[in-house]
Amino acid sequence: MAEQAESTTIAALDKLYEFDREPVSDDRLQPGRYFAGAYAGEHTAGTEFVIGASFVMWGASVMDVLAGLVIGNALAVLTWTFICAPIAVQTRLTLYWYLRKIAGPAVTAIYNVVNAVLFCILAGAMITVSASAVRIPLNALTPLDIPPSTGWLPDNVWFVMTTVIVGAVVVTVAILGFRSLARFASVCSPWMFLMFIAGGVATLPFLAGHSTQVTAIASWGDFLAVSHELIWTGVPAEGAGLGFWHVTAFAWICNLAMHGGLSDMALLRYAKSHWYGLYSSFGMYLGHYLAWICAGIMGAMAALALQTPLIELDAGEVAWQAVGAAGILAVVIAGWTTSNPTLYRAGLAFQAITPNWPRWKVTLAVGAITTLIACSPFVFTRLLGFVGLYGLLLVPIGAIVFTEHWIFPRIGFQRYWVSRKNLAFSWPALASWALALVAAYLLPLHLFFLFIPVSMITAVLYIAFSAMAGARDANLPPEATEQPRAASDSPGPPPSMFSGQPPFWWAAGAIALLSLIASLTIPVWVFLGGLELYNERFALMRTWLPLLAILYFVSGTYWAVKGRKPETGEH
Repeated sequence: MAEQAESTTIAALDKLYEFDREPVSDDRLQPGRYFAGAYAGEHTAGTEFVIGASFVMWGASVMDVLAGLVIGNALAVLTWTFICAPIAVQTRLTLYWYLRKIAGPAVTAIYNVVNAVLFCILAGAMITVSASAVRIPLNALTPLDIPPSTGWLPDNVWFVMTTVIVGAVVVTVAILGFRSLARFASVCSPWMFLMFIAGGVATLPFLAGHSTQVTAIASWGDFLAVSHELIWTGVPAEGAGLGFWHVTAFAWICNLAMHGGLSDMALLRYAKSHWYGLYSSFGMYLGHYLAWICAGIMGAMAALALQTPLIELDAGEVAWQAVGAAGILAVVIAGWTTSNPTLYRAGLAFQAITPNWPRWKVTLAVGAITTLIACSPFVFTRLLGFVGLYGLLLVPIGAIVFTEHWIFPRIGFQRYWVSRKNLAFSWPALASWALALVAAYLLPLHLFFLFIPVSMITAVLYIAFSAMAGARDANLPPEATEQPRAASDSPGPPPSMFSGQPPFWWAAGAIALLSLIASLTIPVWVFLGGLELYNERFALMRTWLPLLAILYFVSGTYWAVKGRKPETGEH
């Protein structure tokens, strides 16, 4: 019986087909709400607490942050929409499989290993953030004394065990595939976003009480005064300060590997139009812009409340001080919703070099590696530098793919000349990648500003080397045509989730919506009470927000899961 159950489970997992090695068929394209939820969920992460606080520690000014993030996030959205999405929609392939046509299996294997390892490290950082939050209620409810995870290596066995449990949940969700990721994020992202706003709004009276310039925040000028004095002061906590252009550039390159490096072809290949790249704005402006600003406010409040330098506080401690138990839940869920798609991409990358393994098995192996990395919080403590380096290492491949896809046909070069010549290795691609990284090392520019010259250098080198290797040969054999998976092999598009639903489904949706409205109303109520009523109202908020969170997730999950007709089999 045990063997039969195991065989049945494996067979079910093998059916989780995600078009890993061929174009997505038209009947599997997804509606816009999936992308809105996926981007909002992925980019409203526990690490936003780290990044938002980092702007404070950099010594950025108020206008550096407010204006720099507007411009930088807009550039990121445009890169997704006009660089990544058009190639994804035209090819319907993952970057990992499309690169194989362009650079051959050998270069693709090298890239996939590098890419997957970096994705594992990034997902590990997200898991570490979640585990750092879980330690706080564990310390409060048990005799455990788990220290903050701000060092390079783990120094507490209970923290390691917590990380392993969180990692197991992340891996399970990642195995279930794109639609499950999007559904999970769609439920979580509205509530997570409101928790950032709740923390930012409700802690402003506390900051006003510590200000020497104002006694209450009754106007935009009062907010700016408090921000200049206590939050974005323009004075760095350590090292050299970073200003407007650094903030702008960081907002652009924070997800460089995904948009400029084209890794998000894995998600956007399901889009009906390249304009779906604009759905990334849900992540950039809800997840990044507002979340980073609110995280900076919460970080300043936590440092004052604990009389501890902000650099010594982890995301869990900041969220606990600002929102209480609901903040802990927000950090945990935010870590999950970001590490899930990151782990999903890592699994796709490794699968391209393990063609005989089903995706779920690859993702399971990658998840084990990621969880092991998460036990050592070294990436979490150096997150901003890692994010910049990670994007810089991968963006040359994005430049190579962009050049071959768009520029080659316009200058008389042959697309896919490597695969059409049946070559296993493209020395122009590897040489361009390597030399561009050497140039990045030699250029006297800050890490955040290197990606533009590196992309241009890569494109020029790739064109020159490809010309030397025979990419202009007009007598190449025709490209082999790849046939999409037959429509009969997969279910058709989901029916409208708003038709034919029972009254209880509508009631669940109404309860979820009212829970969100209440979760926003209470922090505003705390803010309006000012410093005089702050302690009383803040304590009530910390009591009510967790209860509203439970109500929201129960009703919201039911609404999302049951929002399909029974005959589709999607429950």
